[in-house]
Amino acid sequence: MTKKNWIKGVLLAILVGSLIFINHNYLNIRPEGIREWILSFGILAPVIYIVLYTIRPLILFPASILSLAAGLAFGALWGTVYTIIGATLGAVVAFLVAKKFGKNITKNKASNVRVKKVQSQMEVNGFFYVLLLRLIPLFNFDLISYLAGLSKVKLSHFVLATVIGIIPGTFAYNFLGSSFVGDNKLIIIFAVVVFILISVLPLILSKKVRSKLGFAKTEEKR
Repeated sequence: MTKKNWIKGVLLAILVGSLIFINHNYLNIRPEGIREWILSFGILAPVIYIVLYTIRPLILFPASILSLAAGLAFGALWGTVYTIIGATLGAVVAFLVAKKFGKNITKNKASNVRVKKVQSQMEVNGFFYVLLLRLIPLFNFDLISYLAGLSKVKLSHFVLATVIGIIPGTFAYNFLGSSFVGDNKLIIIFAVVVFILISVLPLILSKKVRSKLGFAKTEEKR
């Protein structure tokens, strides 16, 4: 793991700790309040949550906030299940939008050498590269979906790779969110540690992934 990635990991740990400290001592935003608002929709709460997550790519709402909210409202297990369903459907929406409207979706980013590289790799082995980029997100989640749509990746391969690839990160967010319901500090600490470990792991592997995708040579030439 490079020095740069160590710094990113430390900064992530500091950020999470700072947010918890600030909320506890100043903002006092109660997780129970968020949980109660989501659950106020009754039996429709999971459906409404999944629909919101499905349309999220179109309104550019942060996925992390919704994932934490699911953990608060539904717990680590069901929050993860609902988030995977919603995130996958949202990814499919972005994928189909790219299929429908073509290159106009990413015309500003298509000039990026790395983006072109990923797009060409997806043409060869869509499932593998979508899975790799879901597990080790070198690009924005929605951008990967758009690029897959533009790269003629089979929808079935895209969906399967997305579902498998987002499981670790989704669980981390939902477990962290669920830990805030209640006063058990040990569970909160454990959830934060799990979240940091799962978040830092992609940083450790990112160099190998860049090399696999051929980014290393491209960056050296610059």
